[in-house]
Amino acid sequence: MFSRFLDTAKNSPFGSPETIENLSTDVAPMRNSRRLMASAAAEETSCEFGSMKYYALCGFGGILSCGITHTAVVPLDLVKCRIQVDPAKYRNIVHGFKVTYGEGGARGLAKGWAPTFIGYSMQGLCKFGFYEVFKILYGNLMGEEKSYLYRTSLYLAASASAEFFADIALAPMEAVKVKIQTTPGWANTLREGVPKLWADEGVRGFYKGLPPLWMRQIPYTMMKFACFERTVEFLYKYIVPKPRSDCSKPEQLVVTFAAGYIAGVFCAIVSHPADTVVSKLNNQPGSSPMQAARELGMAGLWKGLGPRIVMIGTLTALQWFIYDSVKVFFRLPRPPPPEEPESLKRKRLQQQAA
Repeated sequence: MFSRFLDTAKNSPFGSPETIENLSTDVAPMRNSRRLMASAAAEETSCEFGSMKYYALCGFGGILSCGITHTAVVPLDLVKCRIQVDPAKYRNIVHGFKVTYGEGGARGLAKGWAPTFIGYSMQGLCKFGFYEVFKILYGNLMGEEKSYLYRTSLYLAASASAEFFADIALAPMEAVKVKIQTTPGWANTLREGVPKLWADEGVRGFYKGLPPLWMRQIPYTMMKFACFERTVEFLYKYIVPKPRSDCSKPEQLVVTFAAGYIAGVFCAIVSHPADTVVSKLNNQPGSSPMQAARELGMAGLWKGLGPRIVMIGTLTALQWFIYDSVKVFFRLPRPPPPEEPESLKRKRLQQQAA
């Protein structure tokens, strides 16, 4: 089964330049620059595009990008969750930090770091690893021409599929994290929290936040990947003064960071109401997503949006930067932004000539 899938991946329309050379003669003709890139990429890359090693290292990049970044912003995330759950006590981001620091000191600002690191590392593994898998799989099902014409839909479908599984991996640790951060006296560490949540609510306690987590994370991830991919394409086409093939690796990573931040701002706005519901739901055992939403009201659903835009914008930019840096470090194939297939160009020229 795996060998058949890998053979399919090699012919993916999203393959790296060297794999394009192996396509049939009606697709293979490319511009001279692409052929030069193909020969260079064949020497530089450490594995074949779509191979098991490629997917494994993409998953590893996801672990680092999500685990490190989410753990780094735990203090901001903690205050954001408390604003969402108890806006009377934590009026805004500055006041929230003051109250939290006054009650628990610097150590209090780091509450929940362990479940954050474990949970988001597992989420990153599935999010980035499965995105690469589904993008290739769906791209091959659509074919080269439709994959280019409807590439935004392809990015949306692949990222949604990946996040569905990523949230299943994240949900248990997210439940423990939110309880630690928003329920005073409940638990201070992961070792205390896991057995306590199991004793209080059983397995349901670990997964009761999964539906609103899907509501939050799937739109977020769809925006994150589709917006990033199209922003990278836009930057290289209209902003960067030279083709990506002529840019150095550091220059390419700067473009990655900029595109990631732009995507992150949109991600924060799209997913914020569901994020507020997740925080409220994990803080109140026995309530449902609809009950939590009704209790919060329209204004309450948007509480904490400011700090979340700062957090998610920075976090998303750093995630893409780390992920792309892992690809550069391990010399993974990094296909250039998609170009119009030769077959579509011929059809367009024939239509113009008719």
